[in-house]
Amino acid sequence: MKTIFLKVIFIFITAAGAAQDPQFSQYYQAPLFLNPGFTGITPRQRIVVNHRIQWPSLPQAFSTYAASYDIFINEIRSGIGFFVMSDKMGSANWRSTTASLLYSYKVKLNEKIVFSPGISFGYGTNGLDRTKLRMADDLEYNGTSLDPELNRLGKPNYMDFSSGFLLYSKNLWLGASFMHMNRPNLSVLGEESRLDMKTAIHAGMKLEINRGPRAGRPIYLTPSFIYRMQGASFSQLDLGANFHADPVSVGIWYRGKPFVKNVANDIEQDALILFAGLYLKNLTVGYSYDFTISALETASGGAHELSLTYELASKNKDKNRKKYKLIPCPAFYSKPDFW
Repeated sequence: MKTIFLKVIFIFITAAGAAQDPQFSQYYQAPLFLNPGFTGITPRQRIVVNHRIQWPSLPQAFSTYAASYDIFINEIRSGIGFFVMSDKMGSANWRSTTASLLYSYKVKLNEKIVFSPGISFGYGTNGLDRTKLRMADDLEYNGTSLDPELNRLGKPNYMDFSSGFLLYSKNLWLGASFMHMNRPNLSVLGEESRLDMKTAIHAGMKLEINRGPRAGRPIYLTPSFIYRMQGASFSQLDLGANFHADPVSVGIWYRGKPFVKNVANDIEQDALILFAGLYLKNLTVGYSYDFTISALETASGGAHELSLTYELASKNKDKNRKKYKLIPCPAFYSKPDFW
C-alpha cells in the first residue's frame, strides 16, 4: 500500500510540475524567456539576470533564477543568444534546469516595420532530492527508507524546442511565442508526463506624453499586455502600463482571468503587481512585488522579483561595410533603442 501511495504522489507531483511554466511579472525584462523573436533586438550586447521568489510566507517558497546573453550580428542580420534557468519548488527541492540556444532573423518589411522570427533549442533536466523525502519506514531503519520505489526516481533529461515572432515599429509591437513544441516528457518515474505547449500573445505601445521643444525631459506611458495559455486548464492575462520619466519608471499591472468565473461564480483573480525601475546609461534595475488577490492572499506573502540588464557596445569588425539599419523598437525609457 505504501509503495502504491508513493507512486500516486509522485505521479501527481510530476503532473503538477509539468502543467505550468515558471513566470516573471517583469516579462519584458526577461525577453529571451518570453519570445525567441527578442533575440538580438538591441544593437548592443545584452546581459540579463532575473530572480523571482514566489509565496515567501509558505514553508517552501518557489524560487526561480534566470540569465541570458544576446547580440545582434549586423553581417548576417541575425540575433544569437543563450538562456539558462533554474526553478526550485517544494519541500523535496523539486528542481528544473534548462539551457537554450536562440536565433532570430531580422526582416525589414518597410521603412516602419521589422519582422523578427526566432527559434530556441533547449536541453533540460528535472527531478528532486531523495534525501529530503521522509517515508514511514525512515524511523525504522536509522532514517533511511528501504522502499524500492525510491530507486525508480530519476532525473530525466530532455530536448525542448520553441519558436516565436515579433513585429515592431518605433512605437508599437506585437508578438507571439510557442514554447515546448515537442512536448518533452518530464516524468521522474520513467512513465508518461508530458509538458504542455505554452502559447503567449503579447503587444503594447509607447506613448509620448509631453512633446515640443519646451516640454522638458521626455515622459512616456507604455501600456501592454500578455495572454498565456498552457494545456487545457491554464490561461492568464497580464495587463498594465509603465510610466517613465528619466531615469525612473513605475508601473502597475493586473494578473488574472477577468472574463472567466470559477465554480463559486467569482472572477478568477491572481495578483496586483507594482513595479519600479531605474534606467542608467548601460544598466537597468527593476523590482516588482506581486500583491496576491486570490484565495492565497493572507498566506502566500506575494512574490518578489528583481531584474538586472547590462548592455555592452558591440565591436564592428568591418567599419567600412554598410550596416543593416533596423528600426528602433519601443523601449520603456526615453533613449532611442531597439528595446
